Amino acid sequence: MDPNAISVVAIILAFLSGLSFYFSPDWLVLLPIGALLVIVSGYFDALDGKIARLAGKASKKGDFIDHVLDRYADVFMIGGVALSAWCDPFIGILAIVGVLLTSYMGTQAQALDAGRLYAGLLGRADRVVLMTAVPIIQWVVMFYHSGFFTLGPFTFSIMELMMIYFAVVGNLTALQRGVTIWRRLSDQERS
Repeated sequence: MDPNAISVVAIILAFLSGLSFYFSPDWLVLLPIGALLVIVSGYFDALDGKIARLAGKASKKGDFIDHVLDRYADVFMIGGVALSAWCDPFIGILAIVGVLLTSYMGTQAQALDAGRLYAGLLGRADRVVLMTAVPIIQWVVMFYHSGFFTLGPFTFSIMELMMIYFAVVGNLTALQRGVTIWRRLSDQERS
């Protein structure tokens, strides 16, 4: 099977996941469907690179397109929540910024010959796990509760808590990676 075809399947599933999350406040059944689409998209995303390596088709162009499609997948899935009734759009924007900057820092390290950087508080695998588990939790809670909770003057959903986590921890991870890259570059200059 062609690794690029697998990448296309992964991005289509990510897009459908984002649509599911966007429309899920009106059709709650879309929450577990969106979660399933996230995990299956993540599986296909992991599979494309593995198949490319096993088939001897791994290339820099393939790695490039994989990274580009991964960022689109992140924006589709997180953007679906960010623009939905589950989340304040401002928090959603901060979540998208955190996720994109985290990924950017990882690839920027590689571009500067400081080695690819995956370390940090919030990586892609963490996001896939959370975007699979949290919508299911939100869906289950909806059977017993309105799905929105109040803490002082703030009202939020479980989905919005996930987005707050992405916003805060994603941006902290970007900063963490930035410091690591800076140190690596400083070490290279001294050598």
